[in-house]
Amino acid sequence: MVATQIPSSSVPTREMEFDACLDDLPKHFARDGDILGSHVLTVLSSVFPDGEDFFVRAVERVRDRIDDPELREDVEGFIGQESMHGREHRVLNERLAELGYPTRAIGAYIRKTLGFRERIQSAKFNLAVTAALEHYTATLAETLLTQPEARAQVGNDAVRHLLMWHALEESEHKAVAFDVYRAVGGTERMRKVAMWVVHLNFIFETGSWTLISLAMDPDARRHPLRVLQGLWRMRTSPFTSPRTIGQLFQYHQRNFHPNDRDTTALIAEWRSKLFGENGELNELLAS
Repeated sequence: MVATQIPSSSVPTREMEFDACLDDLPKHFARDGDILGSHVLTVLSSVFPDGEDFFVRAVERVRDRIDDPELREDVEGFIGQESMHGREHRVLNERLAELGYPTRAIGAYIRKTLGFRERIQSAKFNLAVTAALEHYTATLAETLLTQPEARAQVGNDAVRHLLMWHALEESEHKAVAFDVYRAVGGTERMRKVAMWVVHLNFIFETGSWTLISLAMDPDARRHPLRVLQGLWRMRTSPFTSPRTIGQLFQYHQRNFHPNDRDTTALIAEWRSKLFGENGELNELLAS
């Protein structure tokens, strides 16, 4: 597929406010009260705020080395979007903590882990990790935006709306960290090594924290069959499909670029649906 460059004007910062619509969030908010699905989504949300802060710091540390004015403008949009994602996921995570999920513990773990890695890793490798993780979020975002079944699995409208907004913006800025990495001289070898590190950490940390979260949930202990039913459903989830896994591993291709997957039309479609004249999320924009 031929790469299509998305113009810098397509990385806008949208001020959002999800506080009120999350007030009535049920504990098991995934479709049909799926216990396992709710815990997996919670773990992912718990990682986002400090993960987004890490992305921003990684890019900011090399911002003064970027000469391309369009890329510099993209970076400003990237920082604005990621900062807003972190803020609104913290709102969701606090609500989930009130419901008994270990979101604060997960956040503290991620914060300490990323802080340690920043101290021992070079700025360029941290940027390579950021670019790799951005491919993860872009892949999950594209799955959510293109597949109705993926959206249906979220269940709760408020959480789905937050994730749809997040997914749109991840698609809008999916190439920014990658382009910054290239601009500061990042190599193909380091790029691929960083992605293998991300693969291993993602599987281990998401799996471990999901198990811990489930162990802390009295409903999961009382209803193990419901947990197993969620595990069975996960086999056919769009998020774990061969298509999604294959898209993740496209990152290892020689001379890969995020815009090799042309999502320009997809972005235009969801901008209109979410923030057009009759957009679904216009009422959640901060006044």
